[in-house]
Amino acid sequence: MKGYVYILKCSNDLYYTGSTKDLEKRIAEHQNGKGANFTKKHLPVQLMYFEEFHRIDEAFYREKQIQGWSRKKKEALISGKTNLLHDLSECQNESHFKNKDVISAPLNDREGG
Repeated sequence: MKGYVYILKCSNDLYYTGSTKDLEKRIAEHQNGKGANFTKKHLPVQLMYFEEFHRIDEAFYREKQIQGWSRKKKEALISGKTNLLHDLSECQNESHFKNKDVISAPLNDREGG
């Protein structure tokens, strides 16, 4: 059975990511206050993005992946700028920048490898 992952923009300007077997029906449920508790409180909602999958479990897996993304990364996906997704995935904390110039040799180039 087909599945869909979708991103809604709520009236509070936040994004909601979900998955469903019937996209049109689920969006209507959200708009009518019969969707998730989060979207009920922030109506109206606007469909910003969706992907179609062959199976609902694939859509659910993708939903969980996207839910962990930053707002900037979701907006890159929504706007079709998929070339930015990798760069937006990089860790931006202090230890990342402190260690970014450390170069690691491939395993086969190391001693004893």
